[in-house]
Amino acid sequence: MKTRDLLPGPGDFDLRPPVVRADLLAGITVGVVALPLALAFGVSSGAGPAAGLVTAVVAGIVAAVFGGSPVQVSGPTGAMAVVLAPIVAAHGPSSVALVAILGGLVVLVAGAARLGRLVGYLPWPVVEGFTLGIACIIFLQQVPAAVGTTAPPGQNPFLAAAGAVAHAVTGGGAGWTAATVVAVAVIMLVLPKLHRGIPASLLAVAAATVAAELAHAPLPRIGTLPGSLHPALPSFTLGAVGDLTGAVVAVAALAAIESLLSARVAVTMTRGGPPVGPTRPDRELVGQGIASIASGLFGGMPATGAIARTAVNVRSGARTRLAAITHALVILAVVYAATGLVSRIPLAALAGVLMVTSLRMVPLGTIREVVHASRSSAATFAVTALVTVAADLILAVEIGLLVAAFFALRHLAGAAHARRDPLPGPATAGDEHIAVFGFEGAMFWGASERLVTEIADTTGDVLVVILRLSRLHLLDASGAKALGEAIEELESRGITVLVKGIRPHHRHLLTATGALGKLRHETHLFTDLADAAAHARSHVRRTRAGDHASP
Repeated sequence: MKTRDLLPGPGDFDLRPPVVRADLLAGITVGVVALPLALAFGVSSGAGPAAGLVTAVVAGIVAAVFGGSPVQVSGPTGAMAVVLAPIVAAHGPSSVALVAILGGLVVLVAGAARLGRLVGYLPWPVVEGFTLGIACIIFLQQVPAAVGTTAPPGQNPFLAAAGAVAHAVTGGGAGWTAATVVAVAVIMLVLPKLHRGIPASLLAVAAATVAAELAHAPLPRIGTLPGSLHPALPSFTLGAVGDLTGAVVAVAALAAIESLLSARVAVTMTRGGPPVGPTRPDRELVGQGIASIASGLFGGMPATGAIARTAVNVRSGARTRLAAITHALVILAVVYAATGLVSRIPLAALAGVLMVTSLRMVPLGTIREVVHASRSSAATFAVTALVTVAADLILAVEIGLLVAAFFALRHLAGAAHARRDPLPGPATAGDEHIAVFGFEGAMFWGASERLVTEIADTTGDVLVVILRLSRLHLLDASGAKALGEAIEELESRGITVLVKGIRPHHRHLLTATGALGKLRHETHLFTDLADAAAHARSHVRRTRAGDHASP
């Protein structure tokens, strides 16, 4: 892949009228859906609604132009809001822009280093557990706003939600906020059943705002929004950068993972429909990195690909990047043409939007599929989700990968066998003194000790052991070393060892670890089982003849 494949090109857009019309309609649809989410995620992160809007507009345009997916929609997301909330609590809202710029640089470098395909190594249960944990956190974070209280910054979302509910039960005063949340949730759940094309979240927020204004409800509102966009480099010191290192790594990792997962979902959704062009993972990272940098320069949040908005974009008929650009321009037009109206939106209405959104993040059908797939997938899924809620997202992914790796290695070790195989050809006298062991699967550090023990424990009057390695697919240094020790043990007991069928890529490892050097003679290596069996029978006949000739 050449460097120009990481940059925009003339083939990114299709200006034929039917395609342009489809993109414009899709972009308007997504923009209407994304507006309340941008406000809500900005508030949820602690950076404020203005940061959410800036991210939706600036990052939405930049990621569309520079990203690797033709139909991806980028902006603020619930997962990123979850990561940013403790950062804002520890370092203040002003740190968000700096984290966006530094995290964007990390993602940009990762794309330039061609690391875009690494997300394919994330196991499915880890991804779904991670998503479920994020959904739980988003829901729990909205509970204080839903009952008319506030939570201490940085507190665990479960503890904060429990405390808010307890305070509301004993102190009361949650009527208006709870009613607003319930009304928004009902509208968002009912309207799509009437028609899928209805922008339920926007209508729910609009209805809640109008009702609150007419009733003069004592509800906290969004407040004043900026009337223009202008870039400004955030102030920082080297000490502040050092303090934010962990936050930057977490933000960059999440931005890369979520964006690539969203792009992969978009690919699966476009199959069977009109062609939309290929998705380039490395370019996607480069584009998301540039988008986060641009967002930070305008005072916004780190950006990622948004799975839900991307899905709406694809379902609405998007074909090129023009749709995502249009979505950002729609948000820009609505917000800055109606800043006064947007500023009157009740925060409880946005809490209701996020609660319903969190419930839709992981469908029940997906949870059933993961849980019923296998006990290992269910355990990996549950552990990842629990750690996400109890600790943090990056640690959850790390532990989820460890759990998945443990089960995968256990399965791999369990599938490894050293079977006792029959000798080829017609049976002859003395065959009972020959043992053939056929290795299958993987001989690595997790299974080597068990396999070599089965061989080394060979008892009776066996004179020759044939090790059949042609069906051994995986061999590591530990396995090769253990095999050499088994050969040495058998040879020390007077049992001749023959080795058949060494794969070319295993020979160097067996030689380097000294395993082949433990054989009695270099001619004890064979490529054909019949030749090895003939040599073994000849050896048995000579040995038995020598025994009979002895006085």
